[in-house]
Amino acid sequence: MKVDLTGKVVIVTGGSKGIGKGIATVFAKQGAHVVIAARGLESAQHVAEALEKQGYSASAISVDVESYDSVEQMAKNVALEYGAIDILCSNAGIFPSAKLEDMTIADWDHVMNTNTRGTMFSVKACLPYLKKAENGRIIITSSITGPITGYAGWTHYGASKAAQLGFMKTAALELAPYNITINAVMPGNIATEGLEGLGEDYLKKMASAIPFKRLGKVEDIGYAALFLSSKEAGFITGQTIVVDGGQTLPEDAEAF
Repeated sequence: MKVDLTGKVVIVTGGSKGIGKGIATVFAKQGAHVVIAARGLESAQHVAEALEKQGYSASAISVDVESYDSVEQMAKNVALEYGAIDILCSNAGIFPSAKLEDMTIADWDHVMNTNTRGTMFSVKACLPYLKKAENGRIIITSSITGPITGYAGWTHYGASKAAQLGFMKTAALELAPYNITINAVMPGNIATEGLEGLGEDYLKKMASAIPFKRLGKVEDIGYAALFLSSKEAGFITGQTIVVDGGQTLPEDAEAF
């Protein structure tokens, strides 16, 4: 898909690895200047430098999405340096595993603060600049886990991802008068560094649940986000796109 983003400034939170890195790469290839925002500045710089070496426009910035002051400063710095914020990809998220009976309050708060409050903080901080954009766009990386499915050990993660969608629906109403759309991509099992750390048996199990018998690629999420960021998607807001290779479709996993 060809979407001309020449001259557009895009922030991708959690852009230094995994799905965020895939989103950043897809957007950079369409001509945007992509700001890789991540807690670890060095890893964000590595991604930005790699994109620059390929001839694309990218830079890095440090941000802690659990801190509104940090997110607000990020937005101010990006707008000052590049003159605008046109697209926000609120992607930063964590998915540590903890069974409910063993989960601590700190475990719960850390996931909710990163995934849910981090989304609200990012949108709120970027809003003054998105309002000035010709076609402001916000893309949230949610998940099938929580809104559609459940997975043992991820009660906090599932809750955080479902909460993002509740936030999105009302935000869409509030942002529409400013010609800003806000939508979400809901990934299924995507091959990332985080999943690789869960072991080969886990990866095989996840792939077996997908009709295509393979995990998705990070670029698959990037292209869905790209469509929702396009001028052509300007009449779509408060909606979700599931990108899971059909994982959530079968009534009987043995049927395929």
